[in-house]
Amino acid sequence: MLVRRGVQRLLMQMGAHVLPEISLATGRRADLVALTRQGDIWIIEVKSSIEDFRVDRKWPDYRLHSDRFFFATHPEVPAEIFPKECGFILSDGYGAEIMRDAPEHRMAAATRKALMLRIARAGAARLLAAELAGVSVPALEGESE
Repeated sequence: MLVRRGVQRLLMQMGAHVLPEISLATGRRADLVALTRQGDIWIIEVKSSIEDFRVDRKWPDYRLHSDRFFFATHPEVPAEIFPKECGFILSDGYGAEIMRDAPEHRMAAATRKALMLRIARAGAARLLAAELAGVSVPALEGESE
């Protein structure tokens, strides 16, 4: 959660909207999915330790479901273990910094449409659950009240 919180704050400052734990068509679950102002979809895979990275070999699948793919971790995990062909974000829980930008690899149109629907449905379901629980949810910029 520490890494995730810092990354979410960074992405929010960049104007992106982020949903954690989004299921993909493959059945895999992305740690964070960000929708940028330009409509790009980024997946950020959070790794909390060297062992966490070593045992997880599903990350190449995420590249098929994103326009850019990043790993994110905290300062105690060595950056050198993460593949150079992926973006890299360093987080301390209060904030984060993109240390290496992710190369762009555009998704297929059908994959993009399916993922956008998943993002919309998950966001709407979570918004409804928050409102039913009595959580006040502010309107997005440019959204009428």
